Amino acid sequence: MTARKGRPAIGSSQQASPSSSTASTTPAGSGRARGAGGAARDRQALPDFTRPALAPSLLAAVVLLACVAFLDSSAFVFARWGVTVLALIVLVFAIRGRVWWAAVLTAAVAVCWNPVVVLPIPGQLWAALQLVAAALFIVVGITVKVPRAAD
Repeated sequence: MTARKGRPAIGSSQQASPSSSTASTTPAGSGRARGAGGAARDRQALPDFTRPALAPSLLAAVVLLACVAFLDSSAFVFARWGVTVLALIVLVFAIRGRVWWAAVLTAAVAVCWNPVVVLPIPGQLWAALQLVAAALFIVVGITVKVPRAAD
């Protein structure tokens, strides 16, 4: 078993390599020995992709749903800033994952919720767009997959 980038080997418990004593430390009846094979199984268990857009998109959906209540107040500007920033973060992950439809839709959300250049959209339509954008963020967060970088 080899050490990982300056850290002790996996399963070493800060001691010497356990490869010589794996058979004696394995509980009876477990049917498998621990050691180099366990590290290979852990490496195979990792998927080839990550979902980095999931957390910011869920946060954006929460902000959108929570801020439906104060669409007409002056505090909605802060919600617009939050949604715009989170949409741009999700946009970067969608581009990295090469999910072009998600990139286009999150760019549209970033433009519509932009607090600097405000689009004149009526109240009920804006409330409906809040719900549609929240659902869009949830779908985009689940579908955007970015390949893992090879170590």
